[in-house]
Amino acid sequence: MLHPTQTSWVILAGGQATRMGGQDKGLITLSDKPLIEHVYQRLATQTSQIAINANRNLERYGQMAPVFEDQFKDFPGPLGGIHAGLHYALAQSSSPWVGFVPCDSPMINLDLVERFCAAIDDGVEILVAHDGDHLQPVFTLFHTSVLPRLETFLRRGDRKIILLYQECQTKWVDFSDSPDCFVNLNTPEELQRFGHLTS
Repeated sequence: MLHPTQTSWVILAGGQATRMGGQDKGLITLSDKPLIEHVYQRLATQTSQIAINANRNLERYGQMAPVFEDQFKDFPGPLGGIHAGLHYALAQSSSPWVGFVPCDSPMINLDLVERFCAAIDDGVEILVAHDGDHLQPVFTLFHTSVLPRLETFLRRGDRKIILLYQECQTKWVDFSDSPDCFVNLNTPEELQRFGHLTS
């Protein structure tokens, strides 16, 4: 079993947020603080190694944690952030295990890091959360050894994260007892509805 201190984590905030009207989703306010801050605060109780992947408002995000941009500049989706996150981890000489969570899921489990670490097996390269019904593909833990294959994958124009998982030694991590972990807020309507539920 891997110890949580043997991992580093990245909050993915680099998307275009088209369903949120193109606003920078991580900085949209929920209960008087930016959406990403809810995620950060929950993650910070589990690990001290947190960075943020963003492609705009870098200075603002940098007030919270180290921040880095995608290296592929055509918004290749979450894989662009994962690719940049693996590069960042290697440059920092941090753990070879790098976890990722999205910036728009304010209810992430307080034992998320521990669950991922407990699921590590010999030979596994990627771990992905499963809520009992569906994969949650951007809640994931990567080994940095995947980076060359991910780079090749992106350079050939592939963008579907599930296809990459099929090409690697991937294991699902059971979160069927806590589906609320994956509540994500993609539209102004979802944000407003969630705010009413939690207020």
